[in-house]
Amino acid sequence: MTATTLVSVLVPAFNEEANVRGAYTAIVDTFRALPGHDYEIIFTDNHSTDGTFDILKEICRLDPRVRVIRFSRNIGYQRSLLTAYKAARGDCSVQIDCDLQDPPHLIPEMLALWRQGHQVVYGIRRSLTDNRITALTRRVFYRFINALSEDDLPLNAGEFRLVDRRILDELGRVDDTSPYLRGLISSMGFSQVGFEYDRQARVAGDSKFPLKAMLSLAVDGILNHSLIPLRLASLASLVVGAATFLLLVGYLVGKLLFGQDWPAGFATTTVLLLLSITLNAMFLGIVGEYVGRIFMQSKQRPMVIVEATLNDRTAMANDAASLEARPIQCLDRAVSCEPKASNAAS
Repeated sequence: MTATTLVSVLVPAFNEEANVRGAYTAIVDTFRALPGHDYEIIFTDNHSTDGTFDILKEICRLDPRVRVIRFSRNIGYQRSLLTAYKAARGDCSVQIDCDLQDPPHLIPEMLALWRQGHQVVYGIRRSLTDNRITALTRRVFYRFINALSEDDLPLNAGEFRLVDRRILDELGRVDDTSPYLRGLISSMGFSQVGFEYDRQARVAGDSKFPLKAMLSLAVDGILNHSLIPLRLASLASLVVGAATFLLLVGYLVGKLLFGQDWPAGFATTTVLLLLSITLNAMFLGIVGEYVGRIFMQSKQRPMVIVEATLNDRTAMANDAASLEARPIQCLDRAVSCEPKASNAAS
């Protein structure tokens, strides 16, 4: 650690105009009570369609420590987070949701655990504000994916976590079109420790994580960290093949040794054919999920397209160099929102 520890606070946002100011204020108030710490706040705006980006512009004009990365379209929660991790400059980073369900006042506790030598500090949700069915589904899923995964994934851990600069450097090398960051960070190893906390109710606005998004995240988590679905296909083929072989042997023994006059089994044949088709279709679908991910990865498309950046000095320097070399062909855009000298003086 340096004499003054720089902490990168990563805040994903999508249509959070009711929460973004409150999140910024709560984070700043937390660091005011932390001597010896400097901070930067990186908001990733997933192409919000409300007033979120305009509010972030206002915040940037007042506070140069706030950076904003706005995407040209909604690229999804996990990819926006990975982009934020790659942009972090701090000695460590803290990931927190914009709705303040994960309380910023716990950041000092996370930093204390980090100073003890842990490279990853993650929050364990002791209680959830979801309804009973959703909460039970979450907990069952965590146990299910941990049982399937070859990695040791923490139970009931969400996205509220601190990671060391060493982890940030490793995440900077990741090129994954369908990342699952909880599992990805857990699989990196190092010293990881959890702490329990009670998740708060959303302050304002509606959840941006509907059932469809939760199911998509579950599929990504299973397929990114387990080959068991593929192995189930192989196991099922062996079981069905063995059963078919035994039926064939039984039929031949009964026919040749005992003279059984078996009727023409139209129904049996139909059932077996349907069973075979069902198994083939089901497991081809599983194989297709993996092949689809290989296909998307092989195309090497840009994972994200940044529409605009605020208070990003690196981007502005790159744009200046591009303008000098190719003034007509420069397409990148970086927006400086640093306060003017007159405003700063006032």
